[in-house]
Amino acid sequence: MTARTSISQAYHNRVEVRGRDLAADLMGRLTFTEYFHLLLTGEEPTAEQRYFLDLLLVAIAEHGMMPTNVAARMTLASDPDSLQGAVAAGILGCGPVILGTAEPCARLLAWGVREGGGAGEIARSIRAAGEKLPGFGHPVHRPVDPRAERILELADERGVSGPHVELAGALRPAVHEVWGKPLPMNVSMPIAAVMLDLGFPTSAVKGVPILARTAGLLAHLAEEQQRPIGFAMGAAAEEAIEYER
Repeated sequence: MTARTSISQAYHNRVEVRGRDLAADLMGRLTFTEYFHLLLTGEEPTAEQRYFLDLLLVAIAEHGMMPTNVAARMTLASDPDSLQGAVAAGILGCGPVILGTAEPCARLLAWGVREGGGAGEIARSIRAAGEKLPGFGHPVHRPVDPRAERILELADERGVSGPHVELAGALRPAVHEVWGKPLPMNVSMPIAAVMLDLGFPTSAVKGVPILARTAGLLAHLAEEQQRPIGFAMGAAAEEAIEYER
């Protein structure tokens, strides 16, 4: 079988991206958000897809001195010439505990809509298995995650809410009932729900927080170059942890 790609090819006189001439057609016409959508899906976005992709990138790009940002800044402090290494160190921390639950949220919602699974049934089965429900709970934002609420508000306002947003909303009371306490819906759940309702494939969902957080990391690293705090964070960590023989 011939190996193939449909994304891009460079020629001596032009670069072709998704069947379009980069310099003659895309540069100066598409925003970066629109270009990202084209690269990711092979199609230029509709107005609503562009709007919400922008919205989600803004929502998730920055969230304070998270472990991803700390790792990046401390890496740059250790090797000031390795900006790319510091960015990579931060991105490597984008797992299911920090930033990375949008993809499991998307898989859960896609399965629920496809199979007709009710919110109560989903919550009970996950609870019975002793697992956590992705997209619920947050160590800082209580009783609600303001980012999640704003995404859902705008999805309703602009008429893009569909079955995935509906299921996400139904999970709120189901989670409260099954876990016996209210757990805030965090930003990962509406990111997944809105993207699926707008026609994004499940496989594309995790790319949004990774791309967004890269922008935040670059901001932290630019500041680290001007006002370094990486070694101060390392020293604070050493003081905070008791050595045990």
